[in-house]
Amino acid sequence: MLQDRIKQYTEEIEQITLSSAADVENYRLKFLVSKGVVKGLFEEFKTVSSEEKRVLGKVLNEFKQLAENKYQEGQELFGKSNITATKRDEGDLTLPGEGFQLGSRHPLSLVRKEIVEIFKKLGFVVAEGPEIEDDWHNFSALNFPPEHPARDMQDTFFIKKQDGNDIALRTHTSSVQVRLMEAGKPPFRAIMPGRVYRNEAISARAHCFFHQVEGLYVDENVSFADLKQTLFHFVQELYGEGTKVRFRPSYFPFTEPSAEMDISCTICKGQGCQLCKGSGWVEILGCGMVDPNVLENCGIDSKKYSGFAFGMGIERITNLKYEIKDLRLFSENDVRFLSQFETEII
Repeated sequence: MLQDRIKQYTEEIEQITLSSAADVENYRLKFLVSKGVVKGLFEEFKTVSSEEKRVLGKVLNEFKQLAENKYQEGQELFGKSNITATKRDEGDLTLPGEGFQLGSRHPLSLVRKEIVEIFKKLGFVVAEGPEIEDDWHNFSALNFPPEHPARDMQDTFFIKKQDGNDIALRTHTSSVQVRLMEAGKPPFRAIMPGRVYRNEAISARAHCFFHQVEGLYVDENVSFADLKQTLFHFVQELYGEGTKVRFRPSYFPFTEPSAEMDISCTICKGQGCQLCKGSGWVEILGCGMVDPNVLENCGIDSKKYSGFAFGMGIERITNLKYEIKDLRLFSENDVRFLSQFETEII
C-alpha cells in the first residue's frame, strides 16, 4: 500500500546521515529528482481512490516536506552556497602564500650520522642486522650461557618458540658482530648502529628502547693500544681537542680485558657539576678485547686473530653534546623540543 511505502521511506530518511557533499548529492538523486522517490509517490497517489486521497494527501505532503528539509540541511553544511561563503572568508587569494616550515633531522639521527662519519674516516664500514634476534646471536655466542647471571644485566622481551630456540628483541647490536664474523673471514672493521630493547622502567635516565653504536676490529696482532688510540681519536673528533679520556677496569662477558671509558665533563670542563656528580668525569662507553671464546664461537682462530670491540648509547652521547637532561624527550615527538635542532637536510 502507498501509506506503508511512505512510512518505510520516512524511516529511511530519518536514519540517513549526510556527512559529505557526495552524500548530499546521492540523497538528492534518490529522493528529489524527476524520477526519484518523492515524484514516484505522487504519481502513484493519482491512482488511489478519492476517499484514500483525503487521508494520504496530508501524509504525502508531510513526507515531501521531510525529504526537502533533509536535503536543505545537507546543502547548508556541504552545498555550493556554503563553499562559496567559505571562499569569500579566505581573504585576498592573490596575496603570496604563507609558505611552510622546513623540518630537520632528529637529534639522535644527527649524532648517529656524526659518529658514523668519524669512524668511516678510520676505515670502518657500517653493518646492520635484525632487531628480533635468536638466543644464539644475542647471548650464547657472546659468552652468555643459559642461566648465566650476566643475562640479568640485559633483561629483555622474549618469545618462547616450540623448537626451543627462543627469540627476543635484541639487547645490543653485538648480535650484528656475531653475524658479521660468522659470514666472513678476518679482517673485520665495522660499526653497528641500531635500535635495541631492554626491560627497563622508563625514567629521565632510562627507557625500554634506545639506540647504540657498537664497533668491532678483528685482525692479526690487534692490541689494547689500538683500541685506546681509536677511541681517543673518536672523542677528540666528536667533543673537540682537549677532551680528556680515562679507562676503568670493568666486566663484560664478551670481552677480556674489559673497560669503561670516561671523558672529562663537557659541561664543566672537568671542574665538577651536577651532570658529572662533581667528579669531573662522565662515562660514555664500554670496550675491551674480544674474548677468545667469542672468536671461536664464530669460527675464527683465536690463536691467529685478536680484536677489540666497543659500544655506546647514542642517547648518552647526545645528552652530553646538547646538554639534554631527560631521555624521554627523544621519543615524545614534541615539536617544541625537536625544532631546536636545525640543520641542513642531506
